[in-house]
Parts: sequence; C-alpha cells; structure tokens
Amino acid sequence: MMIKVCGMRDPENIRDVGKLGIDMMGFNFCKDDPRHVGMIASLAAIIPDYADRRLIAENNSPRRVGVFADDMPQNIVTAVYNYKLDCVQLQGSESPVMIDNLRRTLDPDICKGVRIFKTLNVANIDDLKSSRQYSAHADMLVFNMKNDDTEGVRSHSDFELLDEYDGGLPFLVGGIVTEDLDGIKAVSNPCFAGVDLNEGFETKPGIKDTSKLKDFISLLRK
Repeated sequence: MMIKVCGMRDPENIRDVGKLGIDMMGFNFCKDDPRHVGMIASLAAIIPDYADRRLIAENNSPRRVGVFADDMPQNIVTAVYNYKLDCVQLQGSESPVMIDNLRRTLDPDICKGVRIFKTLNVANIDDLKSSRQYSAHADMLVFNMKNDDTEGVRSHSDFELLDEYDGGLPFLVGGIVTEDLDGIKAVSNPCFAGVDLNEGFETKPGIKDTSKLKDFISLLRK
C-alpha cells in the first residue's frame, strides 16, 4: 500500500510527515491553490528564480512529486530542476501528447526516469473509461473520488466502482477522509496501488495533522 501525502509547504511539517514511513510527498505548484509552493524571485533579470531550499529534504526523504494543472512546460521543467522532483502529477486537462512531449523534455537531461501521474475526477464508470487514453503515456493515475451527496458521505459502493477499472495503469485514490478507511480497504482491483492524502488530514491548508496521518496509515496497512 503506497502512501502519498500531498499539499506540503511548511518545512517543520515536512520533516515530521517524512518520518511516518510514507512513500511520496507532494508539492502543489498550482497558483490558485492555498497550498501553492512557488519560486522565490531573484529580483535580478540575469539570475533565474530559485527554490525555497527549506523545502528540499535529505536524500533519504520520500519521493518528491510536483503537482501542476495546465501549466506551461517551461514552468514544470524549472520546478522539477529547482525542487529536485522525482515525479510530476498533472491534474488539469493535459493531453497524452502533452505528457509525451513533457517526458521527452525532462528525461534524461533534467530528471532521468521521471514518473508522470495523471489525475482524474471519478464519480461514475464513464470517468473510469476516460482514463484509457492515458494508458500508454502516464506511469500512474490518481483517481480523486467525487460524489453528488450534499453531505459528502461516501458508501462502499462508491469505492466498489474502482473495481471496474480495466485500464492497466496502477492508480492511487485521492480525495479521501478518515471515514473512507473501510471503503478503501475493500478495493480489490489489482491495479490499486495506494492512497493520496491531502485536505482530509489537515489542521489548515498546507499543514498536516501528523497524529491523524499516523493513525490512518497504521490502520490502512494492517
């Protein structure tokens, strides 16, 4: 069971979450998100903008994933280089062609062996079918679970939908909260690789509740 914790931006919180035995840590580069991580302006035209070095952990830290949405390729390349990212997660309307072009730009000169994830919102079988277009292009999918329940309460049937996926790529499940534990553990699709934890485990945007994460991860991996 792979564990990705996304939306990190506080240096101390990053260190604490990194000690929980997670596999991946996500950094959001979408400018309209309250968890946005950006470049620090050099204030000099001849010197490029640079990364916040406090957010770059030691070599034994979890794999680093940069999250982008319909961003310009040059911005993605700059972030991958400056923040030492291992993976790129695309959650906009990026096409398979865009993914292929981005991979060729990054690998091998900028990030050898870069892995590219594609995020899709999933509420029904048609959403799952739409993921097939990425089968030969992305390395992993992230299915953000959505529903139309105004109270936001999911049942096992929402997660049973994931067993209908037949695209072949491994997938993470995102958009979950602690109450989704039983539903997540019931997913039997062989492509189910793990979870992407974010808003449901925060004390405020960008700050994760490490105790809540620790308890959930322990129960999930039992």
